[in-house]
Amino acid sequence: MGAEIISADSQLFYRGMDIGTAKPTADELSSVKHHLINIMEVSETMNIARYVALAKEIVEEIHKRGNSVLVVGGSGFYLKAFFSAVADQIEITPELRTEIDSKLNQEGLGSLVEQLKRLNPLGLGELDIQNPRRVTRALERCLASGKTLSELALEFEKIPAPFCDYTLELTQLEQKPDVLEKRIEKRVELMLNAGLIDEVRALLSNGLRKNLTASKAIGYREVIDYVDGKLARDRLAYEIISNTKYLVKKQKTWFKTQLPEHRLVTADTLKNPRDLFNA
Repeated sequence: MGAEIISADSQLFYRGMDIGTAKPTADELSSVKHHLINIMEVSETMNIARYVALAKEIVEEIHKRGNSVLVVGGSGFYLKAFFSAVADQIEITPELRTEIDSKLNQEGLGSLVEQLKRLNPLGLGELDIQNPRRVTRALERCLASGKTLSELALEFEKIPAPFCDYTLELTQLEQKPDVLEKRIEKRVELMLNAGLIDEVRALLSNGLRKNLTASKAIGYREVIDYVDGKLARDRLAYEIISNTKYLVKKQKTWFKTQLPEHRLVTADTLKNPRDLFNA
């Protein structure tokens, strides 16, 4: 297709997270130019604003070379970033973030929710007040901007989509449920046989626990529980399989409700990969 690949997988950024992410092999990476894979240490963290900025730079570079761009991956929030704004431009200082994190640790989530309610007398809308990350981020933005959540939401609606100047085509490639279940079970077996436990131990020594997103990724969080003595070895594969199947269910809902209308192609009906791109 003359295309270069941009990864939209939230775990492929990290060096060393190979087996548990089914990262493309060295041969695959060399046969087609890939971007946004193996660009960070596991102790670092990616955020959506940084991802969009990097992706925009790369898209421009690819087009200057006269090539097409193929965005690949299943991390819904990163995929959504190609079709609509997903982050505002409010700058959160390290000092403010540290202050709020300290309050969360010392006084608990309820204290942050009460402060947020005082700053938003008209209510918190649909904010999930049981989710520490969402409450923390909401409070950060209110304090940094001096605005309410409803005011911030109105401003956010006016932010243009980051790739609105490009022609975008979206295709969802699906497996039949019974085939997918068997593939999940086989993949978990292959991951464990390939050395996933040793991979996680090495990553832990390199600071995996500092990265809350990566350390909670399916396959990694279960092995961490096993290494910490919280999960028996004979339950490890079962837990990874079960959590993966639950993720599949969540992803299907996300793709249906959060992404624009798009083509669905079932894998066993695909005669030629080029057909994915022929509307």
